[in-house]
Amino acid sequence: MSVNIQGFVANGFEAVLEQFKANFDQGLEHGASLCVQRAGETIVNLWGGYADRAKTNLWQENSLVQFFSATKPMSALVLGMLQDRGFLNFDDPISDLWSEFTQHGKDITIAEALSHQSGVCGLAKPMEQTEWFDLHKIAEKIADAEPLWEPKTASGYHPMTHGYIANELVYRVLGQDLADVFAADIARPLDIEFYIGLPEELQNRYVQFLPPRELPEMGKITEIKKIAFLKKWSVPPRVGVEALSAKIPSNNGCGTTKALASLYGVYANDGYIEGQEIISKSTMQDMTKTRIRGEDLVLNREIDWAAGVMRNTTLTFGPEPKTLGHAGRGGACGFGDPVRNISFAYAPSQHSNAIVGDVRANALITALYGCL
Repeated sequence: MSVNIQGFVANGFEAVLEQFKANFDQGLEHGASLCVQRAGETIVNLWGGYADRAKTNLWQENSLVQFFSATKPMSALVLGMLQDRGFLNFDDPISDLWSEFTQHGKDITIAEALSHQSGVCGLAKPMEQTEWFDLHKIAEKIADAEPLWEPKTASGYHPMTHGYIANELVYRVLGQDLADVFAADIARPLDIEFYIGLPEELQNRYVQFLPPRELPEMGKITEIKKIAFLKKWSVPPRVGVEALSAKIPSNNGCGTTKALASLYGVYANDGYIEGQEIISKSTMQDMTKTRIRGEDLVLNREIDWAAGVMRNTTLTFGPEPKTLGHAGRGGACGFGDPVRNISFAYAPSQHSNAIVGDVRANALITALYGCL
């Protein structure tokens, strides 16, 4: 596929550009963007291909893409800020803020909830997909739900419910939804174009995605996996103005890829973004230490979970075990490498069937580390 690649790479990182082009040449991409920063300085910023399914609009530098679950570590930053301000502690019982949550034995800490240990990886009772748009109604359903396994005994990735738990905790403290706090305290002050819920007036810049060509790689299908991913009501509607505008902290982060790389910089630079401390060093340690590690009941692979972010001890995001990151639906991903102060963000419009570890992202990561 011949495509016009835009952007730049710093001297010494030409191999990343070559791999970005190769992903298109091999027919793996419809449109994509990639940004890499080192200590807050952009060293790779590339985009190319199409921003719509009909191939009438080219991907632009300011195109806004949905990063799906790569949003979760951004939402975790808001909880980290609340710890720094003395409103909560990751090791506090969740009941201190949200007593209703503990029904049916879900008596766990905030960090255990954010590391996918609650047992409510989805909602077992049938409902309308549009109910996901009401954050507090879903929080009530989560509180009422019986866990699908004994909490704290295993992790089971919470594709959607994770963000509603985080949101309700923020709301119980501040009386505001997480997305609004993120915008007011992080995105706007730093002039980073990333939104949890894309405003309607910006949706003309949104990149349309193409569905995967193959079914997701999920291993043996269990009832837990069905509830997390495969029921008719497991996820909200994915298209339409209301779907894009919904302020869902688990999967509805939209922005430029450069914006996401800037935000993952907090994990690469010990709590700092662009020289400004966002999270204190002590809270960063609490956010990013292992909370549970083992075979995840939903993702069908070993995961080392911190509070809202994946630890890279299993080398999902390059060769550095101390890296922190998260994958998103269809192949998107972001990470911060605190050893090399590298932050990375990638997003494709042609979604793949990979849950974690998209081959295109992996090739770009390999090329990047070959230049370091």
